[in-house]
Amino acid sequence: MTRSAHYLNMLRILFLGDIVGEPGRKAVIARLPEIRRDREIDFIIVNGENAAGGRGITPRICIDLLRAGAAVVTTGDHVWDQGEIVDYFPSEPRLLRPINFPAGTPGSGTVVLETAKGKVGVINAQGRTFMGTPLEDPFAQVEAEARRLREAEGVRMIFVDFHAETTSEKIALGRALDGRVSAVVGTHTHVQTADETIFPGGTAFLCDAGMCGPVESVLGREIGPIVERFRTAMPRRFPVARGEVRLSGVTVDIDENSGSAIKIERFSEIYNPDSGVEKSA
Repeated sequence: MTRSAHYLNMLRILFLGDIVGEPGRKAVIARLPEIRRDREIDFIIVNGENAAGGRGITPRICIDLLRAGAAVVTTGDHVWDQGEIVDYFPSEPRLLRPINFPAGTPGSGTVVLETAKGKVGVINAQGRTFMGTPLEDPFAQVEAEARRLREAEGVRMIFVDFHAETTSEKIALGRALDGRVSAVVGTHTHVQTADETIFPGGTAFLCDAGMCGPVESVLGREIGPIVERFRTAMPRRFPVARGEVRLSGVTVDIDENSGSAIKIERFSEIYNPDSGVEKSA
């Protein structure tokens, strides 16, 4: 996917969905430099909330993802599962936790980074439907932050990672933000949806980016224990699966001047950790 002369004044974002465990993070780290080059990516965002053994993220993993080429690492409901991450948040503004966590929570849910093509704002939010933890209203929080970024900081290009369970809540937030942000992409379900679109106001949308995790799995976990859990309702450990990894996400082309999305395209490839062979998924 190369740029046409018509779209020279645009910024291309690659966003990768939930990274699952060691297989997912190793695949992402191995592939990011080549993906960036081959697809002419300007800015990379990855969701790392399942990167540490399938639950949470550690400082070391965050550093590795940033060094591999990620500009921002987003998270979600498992962000605190690795306790050591709590004290790391104040030192790394490029690691986000959902913006609608209670006041006083460590870290931030938003960041603005300067690029050669202008400022890029990233907002991380979490849904409330079927998500368990009581949180502030993501609609009010994201709308207010998007307004602040545009009016106070002059940011036109704004990307939102909405970590939520239900398609209805994700679509509703995307519609509410149409024309106010460049893109709203969902995470959390680990299953890439096929509803990519650009809303009338110029906001690109996808219900879920999918996961970066093992292909032969149930949402990145070994198949057997998950099946037994459903069959017996008994507690089971759910180890991260192994083997080929599917990298799933989305690319969004954004007009630098208006902040409107020009194009949205799902991204998917399969990476073999043993042979290093990749193929389109």
